[in-house]
Amino acid sequence: MATAYQRYNLHTTYDKFYIEACDEGADAVLVINRVSNEMTLTGKKDVPPSAVTKPICGIMGTIRLVAGMYLIVITRKKNVGCLLGHAVWKASEFDVIPYKKTLLHLSETQMQENKTYLSMIDNVLMTDGFYFCTDYDLTHTLQRLANTSPDFQDMSIFERADQRFVWNGNLLRELAAEPELHRFALPVMHGFIVMKPCFVNGKVFEWILISRRSCFRAGVRYYVRGIDSEGHAANFVETEQIVLYEGSKASFVQTRGSMPFYWSQRPNLKYKPKPVISSATSHMDGFQRHFDSQLLTYGKQTLLNLVNQKGSELPLEEAFAKMVSNMNNDKINYIAFDFHKECSHMRWDRLQKLVDAVSVTQDEYGYFMVNAEDDVVLQQRGVFRSNCMDCLDRTNVIQSMLARRSLQSQLKRLGVLNVGQQIEEQTDFETIYKNAWADNANACAVQYAGTGALKTDFTRTGKRTHWGLLMDGFNSMIRYYKNNFSDGFRQDSIDLFLGNYTVDETDAPSPLRVQNDLKVLALPFIMLAAVVMCILCLLKAGDTWSETMTYVLFWAATGAVTGSIILSNGKDFVDAPKLVSKEKRD
Repeated sequence: MATAYQRYNLHTTYDKFYIEACDEGADAVLVINRVSNEMTLTGKKDVPPSAVTKPICGIMGTIRLVAGMYLIVITRKKNVGCLLGHAVWKASEFDVIPYKKTLLHLSETQMQENKTYLSMIDNVLMTDGFYFCTDYDLTHTLQRLANTSPDFQDMSIFERADQRFVWNGNLLRELAAEPELHRFALPVMHGFIVMKPCFVNGKVFEWILISRRSCFRAGVRYYVRGIDSEGHAANFVETEQIVLYEGSKASFVQTRGSMPFYWSQRPNLKYKPKPVISSATSHMDGFQRHFDSQLLTYGKQTLLNLVNQKGSELPLEEAFAKMVSNMNNDKINYIAFDFHKECSHMRWDRLQKLVDAVSVTQDEYGYFMVNAEDDVVLQQRGVFRSNCMDCLDRTNVIQSMLARRSLQSQLKRLGVLNVGQQIEEQTDFETIYKNAWADNANACAVQYAGTGALKTDFTRTGKRTHWGLLMDGFNSMIRYYKNNFSDGFRQDSIDLFLGNYTVDETDAPSPLRVQNDLKVLALPFIMLAAVVMCILCLLKAGDTWSETMTYVLFWAATGAVTGSIILSNGKDFVDAPKLVSKEKRD
C-alpha cells in the first residue's frame, strides 16, 4: 500500500505553495500555483529559500469560495493511540489559506458572502471528531480489510478508503485526479475513536471503539431525515468494537441510521415537530437500494426500531414495518421495541428484554476474529442496524449493551476471562467501557444534534439518576434553541464542506442574498415590545386601577396575538438552510 506522507513543511511564496514531504528519504514537493491553481510535483531543490516556512500535519484539501481557491491544512494533531502498530491521530487545529493575496477584486457584497462561506468552513472544522492515520485505513473494518484482493493492497491509502467515511473527499478531488500526488492525499474520517489498554485477570489487552460517520446524506438533526434517492440514510454511523490480545484480533460491528424511507421533520418552533411521511415519492425504490447496499456490505440485517409506538412516532414505525414486510427478504429481520414505554418509571432493567430477545440472532451473526497466526477464525455474518428518531440517545444505549454481550464472548474465547466470569464483574474495565460508550454517544450527538447525548448517566453507571434527568432537560433546551435558530447555518456549512453546494465562479446571485419576509423581521420585535410595555405598565401604574389594567390587557393581548401568529407560521421564523433547496434535499 502506498501510504500518505507523515510530516510536511508548507513553504509559501507570493505566487506558489510548496508542500514538502519531510519523511525520511522523501524528496517530493507538491507545488500549487496560486494564480493558475495548477498542481505539480517537484523536488526539494526547487523550493525557494525566500519562502515563508511552517510545519503542518497534513492536507485536508482545497475549496473554491467567492474570493477564489483556498488551501485547508491540518496544523495541529493529537495522538489517540496505536492501532496494530500504526499511529492514529486526531486533527485539532486547521488553517484555511487563500490563494489570492487580496480581496480588492470583490465587491462589498461578495466580500461579505466570502466571509460567511469561510465561517461555514470553520464551523465544520471546529466540530470535534476528525481522525486520520497515514499508514492504516481507518475507514474500513478489520473484516473488510482481511477480505481484500491483491489489487486492493496495491492501491494508495486514498484510493482504497471507503468513500462513505472520507469527509474530505470533496476537498481532495484535485489531488485525487493526479495519481502521482496521492501520497499527499490524506483521507480524514469524522466520528469518534477511543483506544484503551485494559487489565483483566492480570492480562493486558487493547480495547478500541471506532464510530465512522457517513458523509452521504450528512447533516443536522431536523433538516436531514430518512434517505435520498440513492438509498443513503441520514445520520448513518458504523461502529466497530475491537479487541487486540497477544496477536489475536476480534471485531464486532453495528450500524445506526435514520429510518430508510422518505420522511421529514422540519423545525417549526414547536418542541417536537410532527414528522411527515412523503406521499409524493415511491418509498420502495430507495428502501430497496439502501438494504441492497447494507446486505452486500454487512450480510444479514436485524433492524431494531426503538421509536415510540404511539403518538407522532407511530406512523413511522408502522411504515417501516410494512416496507420490511413488502420487501419479503429472509435476510432482514425487523424488531420494534418501544424504548420509552418499556423503560418508563425508571425501569431500565427492562432493556435486558430486548438483548435476550436477540441473543440467538447475535450468536448466529457472531463476530470477526483472527488468531495470533493471522488465520481468520470467525467471520461476522450479519449486523444489528439500530434506530430511534435521531439515532442517538436510545440507539447508543442499546448498542453498548449488544457490544458488551459480544465482548463477553470474545474475551472468553481469547482466554482473558475465566470460565464463569462476567465482564460486568471487572469493575475497573467496566468503568472504562461505560465511559467510552458515553463519550461515543456525546460525540455522535454533538455532530448531529448540536449537544451532548441524553441518557448517558445510564451508559456511564448502569442506572438512571436524578442528576442525569436534570442534565437531559438542560441538553434538550439547548437542542431546541440550536435546532430552531442555528441549525440552518450548520446544515449549510456541511453542504458546502462536502460539495453538496459549490460556489459559483461568476457573479450570479447567491442563495445567501435571499431577503427575509418583512413579517419575520417585524413580528418578533412587536412581541418583545408588547412584553416590555406590559411590564412597564405594571411597574408604573396609571392614575386608576382600571386604567392600569386596560393598558396591561392591551399589551398582553398584542403580545399574545403576535405570539400566536409567530407559532402558526413557525417554519418562517426558524434558521433554515439556504444553499441546498428543500426539494433537492428531500
